[in-house]
Amino acid sequence: MAQAAGNSGWLRGKVKAVLSGDTLVIMGFTKAEIPPEKTVVLAHLSAPRLARRGGQDDPFAWESREYLRKLCIGKDVVFRTEYTIPNFSREFCSVFIGTTNVGNEVVTHGWAKVKEAKGEVTPEHTELLRLEEQARQQGVGLWDRSPGSVEAAIRNLPPSAVGDPSNLDAMGLLATNKGKPMEAIVEQVRDGSSLRVYLLPGFQFVQVFVAGIQSPSMGRRTTQESTIVTEVPSDEPNGEANAESRGPLTSAQRVTASSTYNEVAADPYGREAKHFTEIRVLNRDVRIVLEGVDKFSNLIGSVYYSDGESAKDLAMELIENGYAKYVEWSASMMEDEARRKLKAAELQAKKTKLRLWTNYVPPATNSKAISDNFTGKVVEVVSGDCIIVADDSLPFGSPAAERRVNLSSIRCPKLGNPRREEKPAPYAREAREFLRTRLIGRQVQVSMEYSRKVPLADGSAAPAGPADSRVMGFGSVFLLSQGKESEDVSAAPPTAVTQQPGVNVAELVIARGFGTVIRHRDFEERSNYYENLLAAETRATAGKKGIHSAKDPPVMHIMDLLTASAKKAKDFLPFLQRNRRMTAVVEYVLSGHRFKLFVPKETCSIAFSFSGVRCPGRDEPYSNEAISLMRRKIMQRDVEIEVETVDRTGTFLGSLWESKSNVAIILLEAGLARLQTFGADRIPDAHLLAQAEQSAKKQKLKIWENYVEGEEVTNGAAPDRKQKEEFKAVVTEVLGGGKFYVQNVADQKVASIQQQLASLNLKEAPVLGAFNPKKGDIVLAQFSADNSWNRAMVVSAPRGVVQSTKDRFEVFYIDYGNQEAVTYTQLRPLDASVSSAPGLAQLCQLAYLKVPTLEEDYGQEAAMLLSESTLNGPKEFRAVIEERDTSGGKVKGQGTGTIILVTLIDEEADTSVNAMMLKGGLARLEKRRRWEPKDRQAVLDELEKHQTEARTKRLGMWEYGDIQSDDDENPLPAKKTGAAGKR
Repeated sequence: MAQAAGNSGWLRGKVKAVLSGDTLVIMGFTKAEIPPEKTVVLAHLSAPRLARRGGQDDPFAWESREYLRKLCIGKDVVFRTEYTIPNFSREFCSVFIGTTNVGNEVVTHGWAKVKEAKGEVTPEHTELLRLEEQARQQGVGLWDRSPGSVEAAIRNLPPSAVGDPSNLDAMGLLATNKGKPMEAIVEQVRDGSSLRVYLLPGFQFVQVFVAGIQSPSMGRRTTQESTIVTEVPSDEPNGEANAESRGPLTSAQRVTASSTYNEVAADPYGREAKHFTEIRVLNRDVRIVLEGVDKFSNLIGSVYYSDGESAKDLAMELIENGYAKYVEWSASMMEDEARRKLKAAELQAKKTKLRLWTNYVPPATNSKAISDNFTGKVVEVVSGDCIIVADDSLPFGSPAAERRVNLSSIRCPKLGNPRREEKPAPYAREAREFLRTRLIGRQVQVSMEYSRKVPLADGSAAPAGPADSRVMGFGSVFLLSQGKESEDVSAAPPTAVTQQPGVNVAELVIARGFGTVIRHRDFEERSNYYENLLAAETRATAGKKGIHSAKDPPVMHIMDLLTASAKKAKDFLPFLQRNRRMTAVVEYVLSGHRFKLFVPKETCSIAFSFSGVRCPGRDEPYSNEAISLMRRKIMQRDVEIEVETVDRTGTFLGSLWESKSNVAIILLEAGLARLQTFGADRIPDAHLLAQAEQSAKKQKLKIWENYVEGEEVTNGAAPDRKQKEEFKAVVTEVLGGGKFYVQNVADQKVASIQQQLASLNLKEAPVLGAFNPKKGDIVLAQFSADNSWNRAMVVSAPRGVVQSTKDRFEVFYIDYGNQEAVTYTQLRPLDASVSSAPGLAQLCQLAYLKVPTLEEDYGQEAAMLLSESTLNGPKEFRAVIEERDTSGGKVKGQGTGTIILVTLIDEEADTSVNAMMLKGGLARLEKRRRWEPKDRQAVLDELEKHQTEARTKRLGMWEYGDIQSDDDENPLPAKKTGAAGKR
C-alpha cells in the first residue's frame, strides 16, 4: 500500500540515466568524485515496458523512453518524493526541469498512463488525469489508434551479441563499416573503456571496447551478491540505497554473473573511471568508428560524443584525465596520428602524476634536456643523421667553431667502417648524398634539444670501462632559405605546436625514406617536432620510399685507392688523365693541400694533392687554419680536377677548381701555403699562383709574418727553418722540474669558454644516484681557493655509485692546470656544448734545460723561483716553441699529455726565464748532441754563458763545485755537509 512521503523537501540533481519512459537515475551535486545517486519513478505514472536483450517491447515502449531521454538526459532537475511503496527501493517523485513538470510533459504527449489513485486524490493526480484524457482524445503517443501504428511501435530485438558472439557477424560488420561512423545509443557502461550499445537502426545489442586504451577493472561479483535487490532493474548502482562501496548489481550484470566467479575488488580508480564515462555517454547518442575485431569477436572502436557544438573523443578524454592507460594491442588498429595523440596524452598524464599515475616512477634515462640555439654554415655531412656546422658566433678557424649536431629522434642506416671491413648499410650512402646536395655551404639554424652519453665501444667489442664513453648532442636543424628541398615537405601537416623557423632537415630525411623515427621510451628527451617526424614517416611508408621500398637497394662498388697499393694507383692514372678536367666530390680534407676525392665517373676514391703548393705540416704553425679554410671552402663540394701525375705514395697531383676558382690560389693569397719552384712550368695557372704568393708576402700574412725580402733562404735551408712559432702566454700553474701550464692569450676559445661558464645557471647539489662522475668525465668543479666553478676532468673517483655527498674526487682543471680533491657537493654535470671543447691549459717545459724535480735537491728552490718569476701578477710572456714532445699521449691529469718545450721571454726585463734559471744555479743545460743545427748551437752557446756565471759564483746546485751535468742517467747528488770539493 502506498505511503505518503515525509516532509523531505525538494532536492537538486542531474539526470545521469533514463531507464524507461517513467524511470530516471539522478545524481546529486557534491564535490565527491563519485556523487550519490537515486533511482526515481515519475509519481502516478506507468510507461510501457522495454524488452531486455531480446524479444519484443510493449507497444510504444521505445518511443516513450526516447521522449523522456531526450527531454531529461544531462539536465539539472529538482525533485521531491511524493510517496513510497514498502519493500521497494525506488521513490515516486515529482520532477521539474526549471519550471517544466516532467510528469505532466510525458502525459501531455501521451507517452505514459496515469495510475489509479489509491487513497486520497491529490490535485497533482487530478491534473495528470485531465492531461491523459486530453492526450487520449488527441490520439498522441501510445493513444495513437491509426491503422498499423501499434504494430509499427513494437521493437522486435535481434538476439543479443553480449555473451554470445555467435549472434553477431563481427567481421562482416567491420568490413561493411570500417572507418565509417555508426550511430548508436549507450545502454550500459561496464567500465571506463567498455560499453554496451544499441547499434542503430537495427538495435543490435553489442559490446564495444574503446580502441587504444584500457581503464581499470571494476572487479567481479559473487552469485550471492548478484541476487540482492531483485526488484531494481537499474543499470546503475544506487548510492543511497546501499551502504557498501559498490551498490546493487545492474540487471545486465545479474544475467552475466557466473556462480564460478569469486569476489575480486575493483582496481584503483576503476569506479571513478566508470563514472567519468557514464556522465558523458550513458543513454546518449554516440558515433562509433570501428577499428577492428579481436580473436573473441569483440568490437574495437573509437567512440565520439557531443559536447555542445563540438565532438569529443572518449579515449582521449579518459587518457588526458588519468582514467585510462594506452594499450598497444588495440591502438595498432588505429591510424598513426590518432595513436600518437593518445600516446602523447598519456605521457603528459604521467608527467603530472594524474590519478592512475599518482605513484608513477619515471624510468631511468641517459638523455638530458639542453637548450642551445645558434646559426651557422654546414661544413660537413657525416651521415644521414649527423652534420657538422660552423658556428657563426665563434672565430673563423677556431676548432670549437665546428660543432657536431646529431639530428634529434631519427636514425639513418650506418655507413660502416672500411678499416674494420664494415660495408655501408642499404641507403646509407644515398642518405648522406641526399643531405650533402641540400646542405653543404647552406646557412642553417640549429636548436640543440638534448644530449646523451653513449659508449665508445662498438656493438661487437666489449666496453673497456666507464670512462670509455662520450656525450653526443642532438638537435633540430632548419634550412633558413628554401630551395629544391621544399618539395619534400610540402605535404607535411602543421602538427607541431611550435612554429618552425624553416624546413626541418630531419623531416626531409624521413620523408624521403632515408631513415626511421626513434620510438623513445617514456620521459626520454626527444625532438620538439616529434609529431611532424612521425607524420613524415607515415607518408614515406605509404609511398614505399627508400628503406620502406620493396625493391632491392641500389648497389655501388667503389674502388678506394687510398687503401690500395701505390702500384694500383699508378695503374689508374691513364683513366684519370684521359678526360682532362673531370668532376669529383671532396670527401675529406686530410691537410691544407691534400684531400680525399670521390670521382663518380670512375667510381673510385683517390688521394689528391695540389701540384707545387704546400701548406704547413701537422703541428706546424697555421696548419689547422689551412685545414679549416679548406673545410669551409671545398669540403663535400662538387669540384673539377685535372690530374697531372701520381707520386710514389699513390697520391695524385694536379689542380682543383671550385665554382671555376683555382682553390690553390685561395690558400696562397691567405698566406697559408708556399709555392714550390720545381715543376711549376707544368701547372696550368702557374703565373696566377705566383702572383697570389707574392701578394701574401707583401702583406706579411700568416706564414710570411716574419718575411724579409732577400732572406728567404740561408745556406740552402728551407725558408721556414728559421721561423719559429710563438705566442703570448700567461702562466697559470707551476709544477716543478721546469714544467708549468700556460694559456694562450690570443686564443679566442679562452674568452668563449669563460663566457659560456659565466652564463651557466648552477643549481643545488645533484641528488645521489642521479649524477655519477666517472674517471675521464668532464664536469664542473668548484675550485677551493676562490670557490669559482671551472671545467675539470675526473682523475680518480670512488668505485661504483656515489654513496655519500662526502665522497671525494680527484679533479684536474683542464683550463688552468691545477689539480685537487673535491667532494661530491662541489661537482655538477656539464652540458656537452661546453665540455666538448679541448682544455685551454697547455703543458710547457723550459727548453734546453734540466731542472731538478721537487723530490731532488734544489727542486723546491727551482720551483719557487719559477713561481715567483711567472705567477706574481697577470704577466704576459712571449713563448717561443722550440719543439713538441708527444710521447706523453692523451691528457689524463696533471702533468700528462703533449709537452711544448719553450723559451719563455719576459719582454719587459728583456731576458728569458730559461736564462734566469741557469743564472740562479737552479737548472743546468741539457747534454749537447753530436750534430747540432746552427740555430740550436747559437742558442745553447748563449745559455751556456749564464750557466758558467752561476758555476763561477758557486750559486744553487754549483754550491759545492761541478756536478755531472753531462750524464742524464745520474741523479743530482745530495747536499754535502763537509768542505766543498772538485770533480
